[in-house]
Amino acid sequence: MGRAMSDAYEPQGIRLGVVRGISYGLFGPPGTFVPQARSLGAGILRAYVYWSQVEPEPGHYRWDMVDALLGQLDGDEEVWITLCSSSPWATRTPTDFLPPSPALDLDAYAEFVRRVVRRCAGRVRYWQCDNEPSNTDLLWAGTADEYVAQLKVMYAAVKEADPAAAVVLGGCGYDVLGGEPGSEPWRFFEQVLRGGRDAFDLFDVHLYGDAAAVPAHIEAVRELMRAHDCLRPVVAGEFAAPVPFEFPEAQAVMYEVFAKAFAEAGGQVQSTSQPAVQSTKELAARARQDTPERQAMAALYARMPQLPPRLQMFMEGCPPELEARRHRINCRQLVACTLQALASGVRRTLYWNLAPEVPGLADPLQIMHLMFGKLAMLGYRDGELTVRHPAADTFALLAAQLAGARRVTRVPSADAPDLYAFEVERAGHEPLLVLWDHRDMVDDQDQPPVAVSWPWPASAATAVDAFGEPHAVEVRDRRLRLAVSGTPVFVTPMNRPQSHNAS
Repeated sequence: MGRAMSDAYEPQGIRLGVVRGISYGLFGPPGTFVPQARSLGAGILRAYVYWSQVEPEPGHYRWDMVDALLGQLDGDEEVWITLCSSSPWATRTPTDFLPPSPALDLDAYAEFVRRVVRRCAGRVRYWQCDNEPSNTDLLWAGTADEYVAQLKVMYAAVKEADPAAAVVLGGCGYDVLGGEPGSEPWRFFEQVLRGGRDAFDLFDVHLYGDAAAVPAHIEAVRELMRAHDCLRPVVAGEFAAPVPFEFPEAQAVMYEVFAKAFAEAGGQVQSTSQPAVQSTKELAARARQDTPERQAMAALYARMPQLPPRLQMFMEGCPPELEARRHRINCRQLVACTLQALASGVRRTLYWNLAPEVPGLADPLQIMHLMFGKLAMLGYRDGELTVRHPAADTFALLAAQLAGARRVTRVPSADAPDLYAFEVERAGHEPLLVLWDHRDMVDDQDQPPVAVSWPWPASAATAVDAFGEPHAVEVRDRRLRLAVSGTPVFVTPMNRPQSHNAS
């Protein structure tokens, strides 16, 4: 029998958080980001630490990046560190960045883990063994069995150094959730759970794409754990939308252009035979080369006016109306995905991501920028994270609305099957109702709102939408009445003051 789920590692309360990015202090000095995340209401922060950063040479430890992170904490936030086994000397695939790979010496790996955990002295709550290991093209250059071996070593080392800390199983990403049971990434996680069911405390699921699919994704990973007798609490270590792979017309154009570019270069769009090494030096050199990736991206930009709007909106320099529409989708889905996850029993959600890795202009000719570049909530001005994109304001609003949240429940409506209604129980606050109508996320503005009538205990109500705009609402005959679109609306009770006649 697998280890029973322990209450000791069940996250308490509800916390919204954010991921710093896929690196911190790797491509530049480790700058300040925790105060900025805290100002948005983030209660949990996730950052990456690479073996190459901490132990660049055997037995030679550097703590500047770890200490820079610890120095920003005030003790109120939870911290989640994703430890990546990327090393130029200690792993099978030599690199300081991607992909992580099996340690050549598991004892050396265990010592690395113990040293990092002890350095953090109990200030880090969650430790994750690499990230999305089923993505064996980029994020794990090894087999499922090799990942399990390393997971077990990490689990023992973390528990030795900090018994109160929780170990998180590497994220279950879109390669698993977007496919079918029996697919290669799905089989990877099945093998991991068979061999490593006693070596993790929490299961990390990554929820990219349409928020409507979130409950099914969460239940799928729970069923996967039940099948291997290792049910654990689920946390959402990454989520965001929109992303290009949600839209078939965007995917089709991208595949066509990339297939042509890679065919002309004598390669394939995607090769699984050998993971592509992406060290910091190789990435810097590649930025100056005319690679098939950059040729394909250049070809896309040359055709941008003719491309489907649902692809254009992810590109730099797209028409302002498409840029505004993408921001609106981003904000709406941020709220919707969070509420869906919380109502499904997840108590930690972390948005991807806070900001670009380093200051400077983005490189639009990188495929990863097309996929995820516009999801960042903050941007740089004069080297500091002071630019707030619309998603940052929506995140801050959502965090404020969910302050003290203890339970989120979706309430179905027989009269309006497309209505999403969530009741939020909040300690020290009035209960909260969140409503939106399920519809096409891109063309939402072209559809009329729907009238909603909902039971309401108070004599009045106040409402604000996901963009912070006041929303018209009235209470009549103990029923709440308002018009709802695809934009979530937050509604709270408001008792009317009693009138007093002048004497």
